[in-house]
Amino acid sequence: MKFVDEAKIYIQAGKGGDGCMSFRREKFVPFGGPNGGDGGDGGSIFIQANADLNTLIDFRYTRIFKAQNGQPGMGSDCTGRAGEDLVIKVPVGTMIYDADTEELLADLTTPNERIKIAQGGFHGLGNARFKSSTNRAPRQTTKGKPGEERNLRLELKLLADVGLLGMPNAGKSTFIRAVSAARPKVADYPFTTLYPNLGVVSVGLHRSFVIADIPGLIEGAAEGAGLGVRFLKHLLRTGLLLHIIDVAPVDETDPVVVAQKIVNELQKYSPELASKERWLVLNKLDLISDEMRESHCQDIIQRLNWTGPVYEVSAISGEGTQTLCYDLMEYLERIKFTANPDDRDGCE
Repeated sequence: MKFVDEAKIYIQAGKGGDGCMSFRREKFVPFGGPNGGDGGDGGSIFIQANADLNTLIDFRYTRIFKAQNGQPGMGSDCTGRAGEDLVIKVPVGTMIYDADTEELLADLTTPNERIKIAQGGFHGLGNARFKSSTNRAPRQTTKGKPGEERNLRLELKLLADVGLLGMPNAGKSTFIRAVSAARPKVADYPFTTLYPNLGVVSVGLHRSFVIADIPGLIEGAAEGAGLGVRFLKHLLRTGLLLHIIDVAPVDETDPVVVAQKIVNELQKYSPELASKERWLVLNKLDLISDEMRESHCQDIIQRLNWTGPVYEVSAISGEGTQTLCYDLMEYLERIKFTANPDDRDGCE
């Protein structure tokens, strides 16, 4: 299935039904009076977050959404039936913008969260509404109001606790395969990951977190090179970034220079993203002899002037990944407790 994280749609709420002009015409009732009923309200449009969806691909093929119109009123004081509301389901993490003004209308971050995005039209009034002691045979009705219409832009930002960052072929997809049930494509050439992947990492009973793998960055990504920075927005919601570095590139490039290029692209894209907590993960240790590992890794750390957490792993063999996952879980629980001191679930 193709991953789609942006879509434009047009929505139109239902029109209210018109009021009815009618009079009683019964035998032996010479002055029956008005009995025209009101129309029904037009259906409104809601957008609801659905945890079962993970892409906006449905909106690639269906771009126009209209709610049902209200029915006109009828004689005998019968009110027209209201139009049914329309509920549009989107993935959790979808941001809804007015495409004409670029105003953010909603950010749906929890399952089943719902917002009314277009109000249905108000019903018209039948002539029975206008009768009075001085106007016993009114011939006045009102039309139903049109429903709201809008052009919307939907933008999906994946909800993940941890984001993977690195050059193509750094081993991000292999890492997420090693620690979760996600099965992204892995091959011995760059850009095997063409769209984001999510994986759930379980580290014990009722203790898990979500990790996101996005396509690799290259120098000039901010200007559109490679796949550009299109998918970097999915890392904005994460609580932590794992910067994965290939310590033994097949093209013999310098891992330090490569890592610095990634940081530069982050800063060009978003200072907010560049300032996020970031851990260094030195991957593919299986390609370095046991005698050279420590000195090689220390050289990379020193030349990067890195002072944060560092983990040495081999994603393909699983070496070091378990310790990293447990430390990630503890860190995420800690920041969750700091943000919500009253919420101790999972922090005992």
